Amino acid sequence: MFDSFPAGVSQRMDRPTYHADLGRVYTSGIDFLNKLERGQHFEERGFASWEAFAAGDWDRALALADEGRDDYAKELRRAKRLGIPHRRLRVVEFPVTPYVQWELFVLRVRVELGDDIRIIDARNISSIERSRPVPEVVILGDVVMYEVVYDADGNADGAKRYSDRSLIRETNRGFNALYARGEDFDAFFEREIEPLPPPSVARSGAGSSDFR
Repeated sequence: MFDSFPAGVSQRMDRPTYHADLGRVYTSGIDFLNKLERGQHFEERGFASWEAFAAGDWDRALALADEGRDDYAKELRRAKRLGIPHRRLRVVEFPVTPYVQWELFVLRVRVELGDDIRIIDARNISSIERSRPVPEVVILGDVVMYEVVYDADGNADGAKRYSDRSLIRETNRGFNALYARGEDFDAFFEREIEPLPPPSVARSGAGSSDFR
């Protein structure tokens, strides 16, 4: 699974170019958007809930977790209007990192609005990840695929753009296989996330996520 991905030919894009290209392709008549999210540590500078989380104010972080609700609802309405189903598969390592613990409270808001998100335990894909982690990608139909990349400090720094349709289809088959093995978001959240105590937060070593 994902065997051809490491050798795939890509075009490096800075962050503004990546976002502009993604927006253009998104409205070009694609059939779906799939996102596989693998990283366990990110930063969300400027997002008030994340800022509170990073400052150690867990109660405020949770109170602000739905700050993006209106934008998420608008995004999902647009996707429905364009006929583009969205699916996200979130890989979660154990013990759950502070960032992922926080992020899943935010993703729960998206699920409440109808976003299609599933969770897969990293321990259940260990045989697939013997040589490398599964790729962190955004797949737009069979047209284009982006792998988000990071700078030396671990902040989002654009993406690698893949346009080889055979590679995109192969990667998407891998996504579909893992998605079928994923768990319902609410069931996972209620069992694994809600019972956790507030996390102990250290800001060092984090990165910046993209396409939140």
